[in-house]
Amino acid sequence: MSSYLLPLLRAVLLFACALTAPAFSADAAPPAPSPIADFFDNPAFSDAILSPNGKFLALRFSNDNKRDRLIVIDLATNAIKVVAQFSDRDVNQFEWVNNERLVFDSTDKTIGPGDAVYWPGLFAVNRDGSNFRQLVQVSGSFIQEHGVARNVLPADHFLVAQKGAQTSDDVYVTNPKREGLDEAGDLKYVNLVRVNTLTGRTETVRRPGLARGWLLDHKGEPRICVTLDKNTEAVWYLDPSSKEWRQIAAFDAYLGGKDAFTPLAFAPDGTLYVLSARGKDKQALHTFDLRTGQISAEPLVVLADYDFSGRLITSRDKLLGVRYLSDARATVWFDEKMKALQATIDAALPATVNLIDVPARAEAPWVLVRSYSDRQPERYILYNLESGKFNPVGSTHERIVPARMAEQELVRITARDGLTVPAWLTLPTAVPTAVPTAVPTAVPTAVPTAVPKGKRKNLPMVVLVHGGPNVRGNEWAWSPDSQFLASRGYAVLEPEFRGSTGFGTRHYRAGWKQWGLKMQDDIADATKWAIAQGIADPKRICIAGASYGGYSTLMGLVNDPALYKCGINWVGVTDINLLYTGHWSFTSDMSSAYLKYGAPTLIGDPEKDAAQLRATSPLLLAARITQPLLLAYGGADRRVPLYHGKKFLEALKQHNPNVEWVVYEEEGHGWSLPKNRVDFWGRVDKFLQRQIGTP
Repeated sequence: MSSYLLPLLRAVLLFACALTAPAFSADAAPPAPSPIADFFDNPAFSDAILSPNGKFLALRFSNDNKRDRLIVIDLATNAIKVVAQFSDRDVNQFEWVNNERLVFDSTDKTIGPGDAVYWPGLFAVNRDGSNFRQLVQVSGSFIQEHGVARNVLPADHFLVAQKGAQTSDDVYVTNPKREGLDEAGDLKYVNLVRVNTLTGRTETVRRPGLARGWLLDHKGEPRICVTLDKNTEAVWYLDPSSKEWRQIAAFDAYLGGKDAFTPLAFAPDGTLYVLSARGKDKQALHTFDLRTGQISAEPLVVLADYDFSGRLITSRDKLLGVRYLSDARATVWFDEKMKALQATIDAALPATVNLIDVPARAEAPWVLVRSYSDRQPERYILYNLESGKFNPVGSTHERIVPARMAEQELVRITARDGLTVPAWLTLPTAVPTAVPTAVPTAVPTAVPTAVPKGKRKNLPMVVLVHGGPNVRGNEWAWSPDSQFLASRGYAVLEPEFRGSTGFGTRHYRAGWKQWGLKMQDDIADATKWAIAQGIADPKRICIAGASYGGYSTLMGLVNDPALYKCGINWVGVTDINLLYTGHWSFTSDMSSAYLKYGAPTLIGDPEKDAAQLRATSPLLLAARITQPLLLAYGGADRRVPLYHGKKFLEALKQHNPNVEWVVYEEEGHGWSLPKNRVDFWGRVDKFLQRQIGTP
């Protein structure tokens, strides 16, 4: 790397966090909305990780939107070293193997899934750029890779997303085995392979059955294996004394049950922590007794309104705390020093969530803080424990001005049958009277002025329905979709309808077999709530969503034609039966086991529930949809193939002339390329302006 580029890189890295915007007076004309690309471009800076000793910072960064490279900064000297880069690939996931060595895989951000022919490979390099070694081939045809190079694994091996011991030169990779030779074939089992990053030598871990998941202990050794046989999920423990696997639990993989649990992590003292509801409504964090096979009667952490979702935070020899998600992410610290540190950082950065990442074996005074809010995209800041000073690292959306972003809040709505439905509400923000200062050593000096409560009336609104549907849709954080819509003047309502996860068993199970029925009623009830509150103009409401959200968009137009003036469906299911019967352009990425054991209960049985599935099929009900529609699909989508969209378009265009149709041929189940994200949201912007746009 040329010497003149080093100071330029430093300047760009600092600029990414220190970007400021001009202040606007209350009487000034509103500034032009931020360009679409500011929301949907790939970020220049995208991740950073401290070394185990805390002396070095590895980060992923691209200059001028070119290839992502791996960079290491010596925090004692601020020396910057590009340790890995490709001319035709991007550095993707990366992790410290130990204090001297890193491991990473690759991707190609310039092509969509339909054009991708490469798997990510795996590489290792020292923090000074020396001793580079390829560990896994980069290829789409692992059959041809056997024996190509000594001690280089075939392409069907993938980095494990667990840190491991970080005290040796070894890492673990997974090796999925599928039916037949097609990478899209049904998954049979997953091998776990230990790889030495210096020599390339490998050792496959003996598995107890048809393994689907693995968990390492705090020393980085395989300790838990989860197997799946038909619909039975079993949890196995590798006893360190006997070195033999023994089964410690079994339950229905798709429907769960009172005794079901999810292994989470091992603490330094060897205690296994698991997630379980234990017959109650909310999942909580428990310990699991490996001798008796019993889950602890009392949880370590339980949340009143949410299932526990999070992770342990540990040092070399101590459980420091637990990070969890409620409405936003937070940390409960058991260590008194960490409690005090969190209080200090929160006092300096009071308007944001501040997540502290601690080196596992700290030998330096640095911790890494990831800071964000509903208006502030995630930014990374180093904090020095000795000096008490902040040092900016980078922002994931450096061109976004927080003062121009919208406020997001979680509201709770009562559905027609009495069920409480959480919903995220994002409201456009007025012209700011002041903006935050350049971040890092102190608190922002001013807070943007939101739209006054009295003026939050009769706004055009987009009801944004999340996909899944059996996932949690959102959390309190900056979201490009909702913030983009709010920047154009729309209120955005995102209901966590029944069937969404994260809000308890009752809320989740209430959505079983309710596609187009009570799940759809929840979305309509949330919309009516916004009208009753005076937030939404009842004549200017559009429903939109992707995947299941696209299905819900179409069913919303069918069930509640007076409520929604228009709809936007991208990669949306148009007929539930098509999920079972095929007509695929590609082999489905939903397993045959899920379609056999899970989907009939969660969505509907194609035989027993045939009448219901016909009554909730947008494809069969297309004649009832007369509102304007924007439809977008990916030509390489394996989850909801293009056939869904084409069949629906054929049925719709016979009677509805106001339909906009776009296909991104190289895309899969969503838009991976910035050019397609910018094009799609530009179409959304114009479509909404025509249908419900602000006066």
